[in-house]
Amino acid sequence: MDKPIMAKATAVWLVDNTTISFKQVADFCGLHELEVQGIADGEVAQGVKGFDPIANNQLTQDEIDKAQASPSHKLKLKFNAAAVGEEKRRGPRYTPLSKRQDRPNSILWLVKFHPELTDGQIAKLVGTTKPTIQSIRERTHWNIQAMEPIDPVALGLCKQSELDAAVQKAAKKREAEGAAMTDDERRKLLSTEQSLIAEPEPKIPTAIEGLETFTLGRDDDNKPAEKPVDAESLFNLPDTDEDEEEEDGDKA
Repeated sequence: MDKPIMAKATAVWLVDNTTISFKQVADFCGLHELEVQGIADGEVAQGVKGFDPIANNQLTQDEIDKAQASPSHKLKLKFNAAAVGEEKRRGPRYTPLSKRQDRPNSILWLVKFHPELTDGQIAKLVGTTKPTIQSIRERTHWNIQAMEPIDPVALGLCKQSELDAAVQKAAKKREAEGAAMTDDERRKLLSTEQSLIAEPEPKIPTAIEGLETFTLGRDDDNKPAEKPVDAESLFNLPDTDEDEEEEDGDKA
């Protein structure tokens, strides 16, 4: 926790019971300096009862004495082992009502394009349950026929950095287990930053490559002599026997 609980009430107590500067109180409580000055003038937080940070295990008297002796001293919140990790999100991710109908499509996208992700990772990314993921994997979901895979990042269900982190974690776990991966799977496991700096893949030669020139005899070095193809010559085809017969008939 970076800021004290009941910050405004704590600021009221510090203004009323100490000689700490307004800036020190503002920095500690996460308020603006003018707001703390308004508390001192009685214009802000009227009727708010002060919250003692010493009695509530947020500050020590020694810390307050140091701040009163030195205006440049910054108050430090007292370490509370019970508060460690409280700022972290617990439970499944909250999904707005407007986006919940798109969640199965995002699960289908993750299952299709990132099969290395575990059900727990997918549940954490898009805020769903493992039975729902399992039904989509097994294609037993009630609406599976109408579902289309959609990128959860495009839907706003998770951040690209979160997806990249989950994919990289799955890649390391798979390598540790010694599972063989194809080139296509390795490309899928690349993060956005890695894919941007990766070298372009070699082009596969097409059937039309090499038809731009054709060989006519050999040059002085006994190498095939190449001459550009004239596009018009491709359409000036020689007359066939049928054309000659038609011409003879016309003359007769």
